[in-house]
Amino acid sequence: MECGASWVLVNASPDLRQQLLGAGLPPASGTRASPINELVLTDAELDHVAGLLLLREATGLRVHGTEPVLSALAGPLALRRTLEAYTGVEWVPVPPDQPVTACHGQLEIDVIPLGHKRPRYAGDGPADERWVSALALREAGQQWCVLYAPCVATWTAELAGLVAGCACIIIDGTFWSNDELAHNGGSSRTALEMGHLPIGGPGGSLERLGALKGVRRVYTHLNNTNPVLDPFSRERACVAREGIEVGTDGTVIEP
Repeated sequence: MECGASWVLVNASPDLRQQLLGAGLPPASGTRASPINELVLTDAELDHVAGLLLLREATGLRVHGTEPVLSALAGPLALRRTLEAYTGVEWVPVPPDQPVTACHGQLEIDVIPLGHKRPRYAGDGPADERWVSALALREAGQQWCVLYAPCVATWTAELAGLVAGCACIIIDGTFWSNDELAHNGGSSRTALEMGHLPIGGPGGSLERLGALKGVRRVYTHLNNTNPVLDPFSRERACVAREGIEVGTDGTVIEP
């Protein structure tokens, strides 16, 4: 979301530099700066936090996350200490049952715990559903909201309530099938073991999302093994039949 001359970012992937350049958001000519000064994290997985280091030239950062997520970044990765060596960072724990206020009060974000999956680098520890969260984003004082949930392990009753209450849903589309990686010669771990509900099959997210009408639905976080990425595939046709989009760079979400 644009916030004056800067932006609020959700998660920070390793290709963040290319994303900012592709979106026309380079620093001002001749300066060491960043158009991003505030972030909200949904989890501590590497593909959502490694890009934080690319923001080291910011004049200051404010990073919101749940307690387990912020603690993980201070652990084996030493990401917090590394980033703080280059710029001032305010690490803001998400208060339970209270919305995050960002963008100078213009943006309200409900952080909804979704899962217990710890990133592998964090090692073992007690279960905590705050490891993975969904975000319900809305302009302050408005009812229209967007649900962003890039990691969904199971379709719970709480999640069903969330998707029914938002006008737009940007949701986990990582894998088409549970055994997709094994079929492609990759990891033997299943989609569900990795914390991602598959799109296809009985109980998959396509079955759930297909029942929603009058709601914009967009798949995000697609793995490069996912056949939905092929616009001419049978799987892509199944998604299109239900009126569900496959997110692409430059997708704009607005009321």
